[in-house]
Parts: sequence; structure tokens; C-alpha cells
Amino acid sequence: MQSQAKSVEEYIAQVPDSQREAMIILRKTILENIPEGFSEEMSYGMIGYVVPHRIYPKGYKSDPKLPLPFLNLAAQKNYIALYHMGIYANPELLKWFTTEYPKYCKLKLDIGKGCIRFKKVDEIPYDLIGELVKKMEVNDWINQYKSLYLKS
Repeated sequence: MQSQAKSVEEYIAQVPDSQREAMIILRKTILENIPEGFSEEMSYGMIGYVVPHRIYPKGYKSDPKLPLPFLNLAAQKNYIALYHMGIYANPELLKWFTTEYPKYCKLKLDIGKGCIRFKKVDEIPYDLIGELVKKMEVNDWINQYKSLYLKS
């Protein structure tokens, strides 16, 4: 579900009451833990954390006018989604996350290719998300991205 919100604050104001507090806490967790250099903005109709053009001028491969995406946060109809490109691109990071998850949450991990779904807002492992967000610096993400997606 993509929003037409022009700002993160407007996006959060549009989130259903049942998900708003969890979205606010997730956003705060991300902002407190994301390495320096990533920028928060609306991206693909969601809250996005991107590598801005001032750091990576080439932008995203499919549309160089867009900054390089890294992380997105979205309130979907039946869950909150955290889209983490690093988990999608880095098998070691994915392994770390799937190993750590049961230590923080009793629920079965609901994950797709880079998409972590939280269906119960009272069971979101905020501390684990904070640790996950810290795991990849801007330059690590740029190098991972270039090695996987910009092969000559």
C-alpha cells in the first residue's frame, strides 16, 4: 500500500490507530540506530532510509534520479513491513537476523525477500530491529549494492 503523503509526519498521521504507536516506535528505533549518512524521506510511498545523491550520485540503478534505497517502513493492511535491502543482498546478515530473532520474539518469523512482516504490533522486537539497523554502514551498503547489481 503506497501512500501519497508528502512527508514522514503526514504518512504517520494517516496510519491506522491500531498501528500508529508501533510505527512511531519503529521509526524512533531506526533513527536512533541507523548509521550516519543515511537520510530519511518518503520513498516509494513509504518511509524510506536512503543513501542520498550527495553520497552516492549515481542513485538507484532502475532510476538514477532516485537515491539508493536501503530501508523502508510501511503500514500495510494487515501488518507493518520493514523492507531491508541489506538482508536481501547479504546472506550473512540474513543468517544473523534469523538466528537472533527467536531470542527476541516468541512468534514465528514472517519474512520474504528483504521484507519482515509484523502482524502483531505488541510483539515487534524493537531492540533486535535497532541492532539490525546498526549492522550496515553507508559505505558497506554501497559496496554490497555495487558488487551485486552493477556487475560489468
